[in-house]
Amino acid sequence: MIAIELNQVQKTIGNSNALEIKSLIVESGELAAVIGQAGSGKTILLKILTGNTIPTSGTVRLLGLDPVKAKKQLNHKIGVLFSENGLYERLSALENLGFHCRLRHLPKTRAMAVLEQVGLADRASEPASRLPPSLARRLAFGRTILHQPAILLLEKPFSGCDDSSVEHLSRLMRQFAKEGTAILVLSPETGDLDSLCQTIHFLEKGQLVKSYSPQASDLIEIPFKIPARQEDQVVLVNPADILYISTENEQTCLNTVFESIASHLTIGELDQRLSHNGFFRAHRSYLVNLQRVKAVVPYTRDSFTLILDDAQCTEIPLSKSSARKLRDLLGY
Repeated sequence: MIAIELNQVQKTIGNSNALEIKSLIVESGELAAVIGQAGSGKTILLKILTGNTIPTSGTVRLLGLDPVKAKKQLNHKIGVLFSENGLYERLSALENLGFHCRLRHLPKTRAMAVLEQVGLADRASEPASRLPPSLARRLAFGRTILHQPAILLLEKPFSGCDDSSVEHLSRLMRQFAKEGTAILVLSPETGDLDSLCQTIHFLEKGQLVKSYSPQASDLIEIPFKIPARQEDQVVLVNPADILYISTENEQTCLNTVFESIASHLTIGELDQRLSHNGFFRAHRSYLVNLQRVKAVVPYTRDSFTLILDDAQCTEIPLSKSSARKLRDLLGY
């Protein structure tokens, strides 16, 4: 069953097309994502899907209904997680969900059941203001699934999350999709979505420019060179020469044996280009060339480090979730 369908949708703002999508379909039980940088049209797309803005032309249907004309009806069938948590800071975790239970005429017991689902049962009485960002995001996610919606629209679902929360929310999303929920994620980069989604679409300047299944590697374009700006020229770096890629203060660097070169591409974009060329997302801020890794060192139960084969024996942090993926990938 088609849960989300956009057909020849266009949104004009002023004299330009802010959004122009010929076709976008998400089936019930499908976990899909739309990836786009700031200004790509993701915000407008979300407003259209939630019925908060009317497209200039084309048709939008969620569960066969027009999101503008049937907004009240769809409110009970769709769960929306925005990039901002929107929690009541003075209320406890349980009171936050209890408030929305009353709004939706749900039994009080539902609030505690959801807290258990998102792993916050032991923090039920804690004010939202005291929850760390990772747990606050879990609480916001819990509010989104409170009414057991048939469609989930998730904007940056892992924003502020540590590896444990990314893993926990990913597990819930897979479970809901398996049970028939249609899930559409909107994010600026692929990040953890390659291992989560069945379909990933890329949005640029309001248009879907590419779609692929992460499992179908033959559909991925693999570049032979990575562009990087250096002084007044563009340097083309051979991926084989890169030890690892790092990002700090929104600056991405290609680290080779000889030098570190700034790149205008985000680490998410480089992950997309290089994931099928022997590179692995070891940490949110690190992409490593597996051909240059000589050892995986566990320091504690939840702490791992990759040792590279360069002269300095460079150490790269390996997150707990990535350590598990790498173990499955390499079979050790």
